[in-house]
Amino acid sequence: MNAPLVSHDETATSTVTATAELPQRLVLAAVLGGLVGVLGGMIGLGGAEFRLPILVAVFGFAALAAVIMNKALSLIVVIAALPARLVAVPLPEVISEWPVVGNLLAGTLIGAWLGAGWARKAAPALLYRVLAILLVLIAGLLAWSHLGSVQPIGITGPAQVVAGVATGVGIGVVAALMGVAGGELLIPAIVLLFAIDIKLAGSLSLLISLPTMLVAFARYSRDQAFGVLRDQRRFVLAMALGSIVGVFAGGMLLGAVPAVVLVPLLAALLLFSAVKVWHHA
Repeated sequence: MNAPLVSHDETATSTVTATAELPQRLVLAAVLGGLVGVLGGMIGLGGAEFRLPILVAVFGFAALAAVIMNKALSLIVVIAALPARLVAVPLPEVISEWPVVGNLLAGTLIGAWLGAGWARKAAPALLYRVLAILLVLIAGLLAWSHLGSVQPIGITGPAQVVAGVATGVGIGVVAALMGVAGGELLIPAIVLLFAIDIKLAGSLSLLISLPTMLVAFARYSRDQAFGVLRDQRRFVLAMALGSIVGVFAGGMLLGAVPAVVLVPLLAALLLFSAVKVWHHA
């Protein structure tokens, strides 16, 4: 009987046996990364929320190692997508909204540091269950933001600034805990708090996500589980390439499947993934 691909011992950096070097595993990583990218791209996201449960349930990575890998992959995908997004939305239009970026960043940077710090110290079983709950939260938010009506709440002045920082802290914590860029949270928050068009909000979310992810990444680099990126560099490269291709392919298919069909299916997939992750606890 073959040994497991990855140990579930959270005290180690997901020890990998020789089985992990099989080309089939790298091909599977690229294919699933591409599929995740297509799903995310079809609704204007990177798909990291779908990638996390795959890292846990399909490839057997321990919770913290999976989060760190997902964060690294999200960072690569965001960097790759940023130039294309800035072409789609004129740079002057993006720069003109720098107060919005600064307002939310003031919170997301703090939240990312706090969230990554907590994840490093959390008991493995608790981290699995928190991740499962967050997947359910993302499923609900996905359905609401794409099928419901996201309307500005109409606050201005100091109250808007305080709400932006507080919202940013919460988003930073969630993004750090799940290893995601946070676009699925940032885009509706930008629309709600600052009354910005959803297309422009997507570009602003990338500008906020990038430094936020770097902060969480720096925090995670202090943990021994961070070594999984070195041990699994071929795996990470394969899944990153698949994810980038998938995101761009999904972007070309944006709107090809009606949201009323696609979004419930994706939400159901997230709920199913939440159950799988919960049972890893």
